Amino acid sequence: MSGPVVRFARPEDWPEVAALLVELGRGVPPSAARDDAHRLRFAGHTRALDSVTLVAESDGQVVGFLDMWYQQRLGDHRPQAYVQDLVVTEPLRGAGVGSLLLRRAEELARKRGCFRMWLVTAGWREAAHAFYRKHGWDEYGKWFVKLLEEAEPGRRDD
Repeated sequence: MSGPVVRFARPEDWPEVAALLVELGRGVPPSAARDDAHRLRFAGHTRALDSVTLVAESDGQVVGFLDMWYQQRLGDHRPQAYVQDLVVTEPLRGAGVGSLLLRRAEELARKRGCFRMWLVTAGWREAAHAFYRKHGWDEYGKWFVKLLEEAEPGRRDD
């Protein structure tokens, strides 16, 4: 196995990204990898100016991805970057793939002029907490959620 390479996601990466979302517990139905609506939405997302989707590829397989949105705040002239999802396939967790993705995302956020990066992770994801701390992230504040619809069965948005 060659070392992973981080690159920008392409529309054809959708089936592998969908599988990683399932590993994360997002409840993406298996059919979503083949569904035109999901595929087209992902293709549009890869071209959006206010977001970046990175994938880590090893031996021709997508083994991790990071999805980041740029957000302009009204009270600050500089944008911030929100990491919506970061997932590495379970067999490669702890092998440095997530670190590569996070470092590349930070480079891009700095280049864009962001004053900070932020993310939300569930309280029970202790391994993720340790990972982010290792990379210089600090725990900050509390977050609140109001579900407007029932989540699909098997879906975890935390």
